[in-house]
Amino acid sequence: MRAETTAVIIDGKEIARRVRERVAAEVKVLKGRGVTPGLTVVLVGDDPASAVYVASKGRACTEAGMKGDTIRMPATATQAELVAVVQRLNQDLSVHGILVQMPLPKQIDSDTVLRHIDPAKDVDGFHPINVGRLFIGDQDAFAPCTPAGVMVMLREYGIPTAGKHVVVIGRSMIVGKPMAALLVQPGVDATVTICHSRTTDLADHTRRADIVIAAVGRPEMVTGDMIRPGATVIDVGINRVDDPSSAKGYRLVGDIHFESARQVASHITPVPGGVGAMTIAMLMDNTLKAATRIADRRPA
Repeated sequence: MRAETTAVIIDGKEIARRVRERVAAEVKVLKGRGVTPGLTVVLVGDDPASAVYVASKGRACTEAGMKGDTIRMPATATQAELVAVVQRLNQDLSVHGILVQMPLPKQIDSDTVLRHIDPAKDVDGFHPINVGRLFIGDQDAFAPCTPAGVMVMLREYGIPTAGKHVVVIGRSMIVGKPMAALLVQPGVDATVTICHSRTTDLADHTRRADIVIAAVGRPEMVTGDMIRPGATVIDVGINRVDDPSSAKGYRLVGDIHFESARQVASHITPVPGGVGAMTIAMLMDNTLKAATRIADRRPA
């Protein structure tokens, strides 16, 4: 344990603010070329958490000078109805980014819907074509927003990755797998271990890591004694746990036990205020990229 100090807190809110400021400046330039980036979010049903998240995306679009629209569909919507909306948006020249908010009602297969989104407008980076392009190292591929945000955080804090051992806990297509793909690309050059629910002796892996990235959705599962002294800890998890002392009756925690881990790590992200702040910022960045590519293809 490094009793003499605690970890540097990686300020995701500040990094996200800088990303969004840069995006807004570039949007202004793009509008001068006659193109206003447009993002349309499709929300099916009335899940409260999804509604809050979608509203925050709308505010981010407004702040960036983009056109942000939300299409709301009832929870009873069919898969065919949702696919029809997606196909209409694919043809709409004013829409540069399409995002179908997850989770979807049980009668709709999310993979089928995602496959109908035009890959050039897939700013979430979940279409199989973008996934494949990401894994082969295509710089034009849209990377999923959360792992893309983690990469920006590592760069902003000057945390080296070349030759470093990174343990990614979680194998989802939203974070774990694309995170690993980004880390092994030339120029990043990390050595990556992916751990998951079937991994035996997780602590044996994490204690050997230079960087630990946790994205499993299990509250505070990684404790300080599982972290190698001086390692960087990136906490992607956002979990709600009961807290009678809170006015809301709950508090938000990550997948990392923050207080014990910060006594060991060199750098650590808080929850909230860490990785979560980066996700919408990177969504704005992906939408800007999509619109810029359209503008670049227009005749002068």
